[in-house]
Amino acid sequence: MTVAGFTRYPPFIDDLARSESGRLLHAELLRRWPETAEQPAAIARYALLPAGKLLRPMMTLHAAEAVGGSPRDVLAAALGLEYLHVATLVHDDIIDADTMRRGRPAVAVAFGIPNAIVTGDHLIFQAFQAIVDGGGAVPPGHVVAAVTALAEAGQDLCRGQAVEAQLVGDLDAGARWYPEMIRLKTGSLFRAACHIGALLGGAEPGVASALARYGEHLGTAFQIRDDLLSYVATPEQTGKPATSDLNNGRPTLPLLLAYDAATDTDRVELMAVLHRRGAGPGDVEWVTALLRDVDAVAGARLRMAEHAERARAELAVLAPSASADVLAGIARWMTSEMA
Repeated sequence: MTVAGFTRYPPFIDDLARSESGRLLHAELLRRWPETAEQPAAIARYALLPAGKLLRPMMTLHAAEAVGGSPRDVLAAALGLEYLHVATLVHDDIIDADTMRRGRPAVAVAFGIPNAIVTGDHLIFQAFQAIVDGGGAVPPGHVVAAVTALAEAGQDLCRGQAVEAQLVGDLDAGARWYPEMIRLKTGSLFRAACHIGALLGGAEPGVASALARYGEHLGTAFQIRDDLLSYVATPEQTGKPATSDLNNGRPTLPLLLAYDAATDTDRVELMAVLHRRGAGPGDVEWVTALLRDVDAVAGARLRMAEHAERARAELAVLAPSASADVLAGIARWMTSEMA
């Protein structure tokens, strides 16, 4: 699906989901999360299934294979990245009071906030267990490093969430702290996905570090892309309300670029819109028009492309392979939408 030239997921990502690696991940996810009445496993299954594109686990598998490892040996660890990712979504929906996720009721709506909190926590611990389960084919030191990478990513996620909360309604502070916030909030999990895959695939430290940097830049680009979705895609495509960011006073990159380019009068009005959480008559339409008038969407796309290109440059450490091509293709997908 495309709106204003922006695709939610292009055929390349759909093909990845249908590839052998994608089928392995989906089959393993179903095997590890069978239908049950036991809690919190039943709610965790609701949060995990049906699975999305499994992009982060897919990157873990291909990072492992690109350094000479076996994708099958890191299946459990790769799914651990999905557990942590979904846990953050469950908790984010509580924080943001979002009622929909992937086109259906959010976990907190379907099962209540207390159950959602416990389920998110359960998935976090499952993520660590999965890394250990997936490390049997490599030296123990690599497993310890992979667990450390996951722990660091989790801490960064929390730090990023805390920074984001401090920036609500503040476009001046947002301009200063936004790059660090998205590096922590989103870049960290992509970093961990690639770093863990490389470590459990047996990579040398320098190669593993390069793949970690690839993941961080790619995750940063992905977050900018997510910021753009509110303005270039429909709720049916995103699975959440188009006004979610405005409703929460969140200073996303398109808003920050618009604020920087706007007149003093428009700056005052934009800050007022954030303070009233986009609830005023015509607020959403006014913001959309402002972003169009100052080319804020195009500016955000350019920033996204810059991080995607920096990600792709880190792949120079890899020998040519099908998996290296996949990792490069994921970065290229970001930049292909700049036209």
